Amino acid sequence: MASAKSAVSRAFRFQSRLSNQRVSGSYRLSTRHFHTSRRLDVVKPFLLADIGEGITECQLIQWFVQPGARVEQFDKICEVQSDKASVEITSPFDGVIKKLHYEPDDMAITGKPLVDIDIEGDISEADAAQLGGGGDGSSGNAQDTSQDTKEEPAQEQVEQNSTAEDPAKTPPPSSSEVESQPPMSTELERPQSKHAALATPAVRRITREHGVNVVDIQGTGKDGRVLKEDVDRHVSSRGQQQQPQQQQSRQAAPSSSLSAPREDRKISLSPVQSQMFKTMTKALNIPHFLYSTTADMGAITTMRQKINAKAQTADQKLTHLAFIMKAVSLAFQHHPLLNSSLNASDPKKPELTYKGSHNFGIAIDAPSGLLVPVVKNVQDLSIAEIASAMRQLSEKARNNELAPGDFSGATFTVSNIGAVGGGVVAPVISEPQVAILGIGRSKMVPAFDENDELVKKEELVLSWSADHRVVDGAECARCAEKVRGYLEDPGSLLVGLR
Repeated sequence: MASAKSAVSRAFRFQSRLSNQRVSGSYRLSTRHFHTSRRLDVVKPFLLADIGEGITECQLIQWFVQPGARVEQFDKICEVQSDKASVEITSPFDGVIKKLHYEPDDMAITGKPLVDIDIEGDISEADAAQLGGGGDGSSGNAQDTSQDTKEEPAQEQVEQNSTAEDPAKTPPPSSSEVESQPPMSTELERPQSKHAALATPAVRRITREHGVNVVDIQGTGKDGRVLKEDVDRHVSSRGQQQQPQQQQSRQAAPSSSLSAPREDRKISLSPVQSQMFKTMTKALNIPHFLYSTTADMGAITTMRQKINAKAQTADQKLTHLAFIMKAVSLAFQHHPLLNSSLNASDPKKPELTYKGSHNFGIAIDAPSGLLVPVVKNVQDLSIAEIASAMRQLSEKARNNELAPGDFSGATFTVSNIGAVGGGVVAPVISEPQVAILGIGRSKMVPAFDENDELVKKEELVLSWSADHRVVDGAECARCAEKVRGYLEDPGSLLVGLR
């Protein structure tokens, strides 16, 4: 009998609790969650990481996403341009884009929020750390978990009550409310293709100078990339369309407008120009010792022509620069001082480091500006391998595909100004290197041979600059003459190869 009364009492208490939880035909059902990882309940910022070489800021070239877009792991978010290379940033998580912190052409700061992502589902501690902000806004501790279990029944009650409402009872918006709504922006109506904003910083600077939007230009480059020629074509076509209107306006304009002064334009330096400004400002503090010599390239040219005649493809052909770089590398085995680096951070105790590898930076005149990618371990490469490495770097530079690793570790720089023109040049040393070589354009000049007969000679000017704080003039001259000897006598160059 006692057990029956106890059962009835328990049933009554359960019915009483159930009745108390019944609200407007709905039941509040308490739920409990069990988590193996923290759950994000707020939007988290994704920080711009260091893309290499200690870069502290970079220019945002274009966004591949817009607020509200859903992204998956490894989807491209944006493209940024550092002072050395262009890099595409990808999403490490699945989620929804909530906010973009920068506009195209803005300078994004390393370690600062780049984009806000609404992460879907649970993430681990390591993933939360990548987003930035640590565990702020997460519900991983005991206090937040208890708060969730208290608040979720009330949230479910509101959701059930809202679904129980008759949608027919919702009054339609009044005419005044409809009129007060702002019109949709016409900017959103502009159709944009998948690659509508692909363009290098140099091309974007040209579009700003002409006052045109890069989105309006039909790109003919890779993946629809907008090239300089596309901008010129767009500006030319636009000028032809506006020419009749301009003629009418000129006829109606007073004669005094013809003498109106032209306005000056102010533009910001591109990332490449900004880096050049910083580097060259520091480099001018170096006392430069200049030395130039001429080399007879006749023997090298004859050898190169024979080799290139047997080449099956254009990629197998050799250039003068490949021979020169190998000659410099062999000379550095006898004069290692010019392949060293100077650490003058402590003026009282400067240090000199002799580099074991010959990593030669090659100055390239790219569409985005002067770039200096590096051919690594020249001492271990054949002349054909050097030519192939330079060809690959040049192609990457033209397509704006150079990575930060392509610029690192240079121990010496070669500037082939002869590709543009000119002979003698005074190249500027790039810290912490202690020397640089400038190569002019080879040309045929009259000369006398050993029999005092007038002959034609292919002359090439080699211009050297050395840091006179650690390299004396005689050492620089001896190294330069060693290189000249290798170039004028290819046999000695081949004998010195390993």
